[in-house]
Amino acid sequence: MYQFKNMNYKHCIKILSLLITVVLFSTDFSYAQSSSTKKSFHSWASEPPMGWNSWDCYGPTVTEGEVKANADFMAKKLRKFGWEYVVVDIRWYVANDKAHGYNEKDAVYSMDGFGRFIPAENRFPSATNGKGFKPLADYIHRKGLKFGIHIMRGIPKIAVERELPILGTNYTAKDIYNTNQLCTWLRDMYTVDATRPGAQEYYNSLFDMYASWGVDFIKIDDLSRPYHQAEIELIRKAIDRTGRKIVLSTSPGETPIANAEHVSQHANMWRVIDDFWDSWPPLKEHFDIFRRWSPYIREGAWPDGDMLPLGHLAIRAERGNDRNTAFTPDEQYTLMTLWSIARSPLIFGGDLPTSDEFTMKLITNKEVLAVNKKSKNNHELFAQNGLYAWVADDPKSGDKYLAVFNAQDALEITENKAVWKSGPITKETPGQSTYTDISIIGASKLYLAVSDNNDGIGWDHADWISPVIYNDKDTLKLSTLNWVKSTSGWGRVMKNKAVSGSTLAVNNVSYADGLGTHANSVIEYDLPAGYTRFSSKVGLDDAGAAQNTGSSVQFMVFTENPSSPPPADSLQITVKLADIGFDKSCRIRDLWKGVDLGTFTGEFAPTIRRHGAGLYRISMK
Repeated sequence: MYQFKNMNYKHCIKILSLLITVVLFSTDFSYAQSSSTKKSFHSWASEPPMGWNSWDCYGPTVTEGEVKANADFMAKKLRKFGWEYVVVDIRWYVANDKAHGYNEKDAVYSMDGFGRFIPAENRFPSATNGKGFKPLADYIHRKGLKFGIHIMRGIPKIAVERELPILGTNYTAKDIYNTNQLCTWLRDMYTVDATRPGAQEYYNSLFDMYASWGVDFIKIDDLSRPYHQAEIELIRKAIDRTGRKIVLSTSPGETPIANAEHVSQHANMWRVIDDFWDSWPPLKEHFDIFRRWSPYIREGAWPDGDMLPLGHLAIRAERGNDRNTAFTPDEQYTLMTLWSIARSPLIFGGDLPTSDEFTMKLITNKEVLAVNKKSKNNHELFAQNGLYAWVADDPKSGDKYLAVFNAQDALEITENKAVWKSGPITKETPGQSTYTDISIIGASKLYLAVSDNNDGIGWDHADWISPVIYNDKDTLKLSTLNWVKSTSGWGRVMKNKAVSGSTLAVNNVSYADGLGTHANSVIEYDLPAGYTRFSSKVGLDDAGAAQNTGSSVQFMVFTENPSSPPPADSLQITVKLADIGFDKSCRIRDLWKGVDLGTFTGEFAPTIRRHGAGLYRISMK
């Protein structure tokens, strides 16, 4: 200050100008660094990530040997096609986890002294002596591949209970946790309270450790629904701070569309559906889901339709038993075509070393994979009575990509055959439920059906509460009978549990007796003789009522088969070429078959099998 007082006016102006220039330069430099960080973060996944994840095969029980076997196969057979990530899914830190149901009461956790889970050494022997996943990551990196892991949002409950310190701070785990919005299906973690000192430092310590192991990809569960914005921001900062290119995948879905801009600014990929398995109804649901999310397809930020349940599945998984995918070949073409034209990440769920020839051809078609990698302006062209078309641009050549789908179904539920219908039940319905008590005199069959009201919402969890058949003397619970057969749009019909496996719950009231299912659903019974009436409470399960997009279902009772005959096996799907920018003649190539189909003018009408798809490149003549 003394020096400024003794300077003349011109000197002061020069000094002040210099200081302003320095400040502006520093601000611009900081902004440039921030912009560079953001750009770099998205450039880490400039194309939709492609890889393998252990969940569909091994659930929470995968071992180091199984991970290496899949990595070896990928390196040898798939890396040249762009497949590169090898991801160890859930609970790699539990020594005694089991297939077909998580240990929740007696889990043997592996943890360091700072409240951070580390690999269970009995499953990952190379992790001994505090080495963590680094030896396994090094093994995968030497093969030219990238390594990923799954974690749960939050901080381990046992770290809080033990008041373990947070690395580099005076805080403990107990200082940063809360019990808000805890995961309902896995009870390992507490929420990290982003407002508390030490919260950022805890996530920093996690990602510093993961970076030191060589992690390239991280899938974080229980993060997207409900949307945990504060923890997502902690995680983004922690990743950026490491300086390592770690792809961030948030899970599960559907991520709220209201948070689309935020998630695209903080994650590389985010789930748009809950866990997806090899069942046609959830596959068909993806048409509406991908259409809804197509405006948010951006370089480095990808709406994620979940893993590809293809090939050899469920060796020790949570859904069903050891099997090959239940998808038909046509349905597998639909899956790969839709994921490619919608530019969803391609994360293979099957066991790679035991893949059959058909599966290998499906996932190594270079022309199809190029649509997923390089296309632009991807969007639905039309949706008409179960027939769909999507289009996209090839920015390099100016060609167009066209995908057509025949998703027509037999009507599993023909409503005019119903002897009782509930009408739509939503979370606005009083009690989110209603009741039926109807005559079944003379009936030998009973069909309990739930439809989804064709509202495009897939979170249709539905409960039959205390369903019984009765007469003047006796009452028989349906939950004690074996059904002839049952279908469920997601998961499988459950006795005395919701379809998710949790307690039957409607309007925040729990029930011990009933049937949990998911639209569209039909449960068929042979009726014992002598019963004259059927009664049940029916309602939207709390898991459906909690869905932010507003799930709705309708319950129906039938005493005759509610289905109708299937549509034709194949159908011509007509696309007007002018609608996709071709007013004159053009050349069309079938990408799945790898053949040129010739020159077309006016329209193109390929014949597509039911549940099948076609994918084409269209060029000016």
